[in-house]
Amino acid sequence: MKIYTKTGDGGQTSLLNGTRVSKAELRLEAYGTLDELNSHLGVLAAQANAHFPLSEAIQSQLFAMGSHLALEGQAEFPMPKWDEELAGRLEQQIDSWNEQLPELKNFVLPGGCTSSAQCHVARTVCRRAERVVVALSETAEVNGAIPAFLNRLSDYLFVMARWMDFSAGAEDRIWTPKY
Repeated sequence: MKIYTKTGDGGQTSLLNGTRVSKAELRLEAYGTLDELNSHLGVLAAQANAHFPLSEAIQSQLFAMGSHLALEGQAEFPMPKWDEELAGRLEQQIDSWNEQLPELKNFVLPGGCTSSAQCHVARTVCRRAERVVVALSETAEVNGAIPAFLNRLSDYLFVMARWMDFSAGAEDRIWTPKY
């Protein structure tokens, strides 16, 4: 199988159903941002090892959701399914970490340990992905589970960043605004 087809050289690509669209289309921005997020999570998984619970499930979920965003209309072939329960498992993990973390009353600056900083990078890309998916949903049909999952995932990544710093013995880097 050749990796290069040259069919995208003119700035167009195909959706899953074969429809040709501009690479600048919002739909591509949406699933491309999920792909970018998935890559950041891959870096995090490589750095964090066992400290990144649910990493494969989360990455698989993003691929499945991205597939659905890459389809306009109804599929005439089997589409990947995602785990409807995963958001609940993220919430359970968030609650478990939060029980052990000091109470947070301020904004946190990214940059404790390396893995925590990578969590914050992934969190901000996740927030952007959520914004793009919401924008797409204003003009196209988008399953509501996708932005909801991204919202929960960004919460998970924030708390995991704090947990990684806490586990490494680093305190939260509190933002102190100057007035």
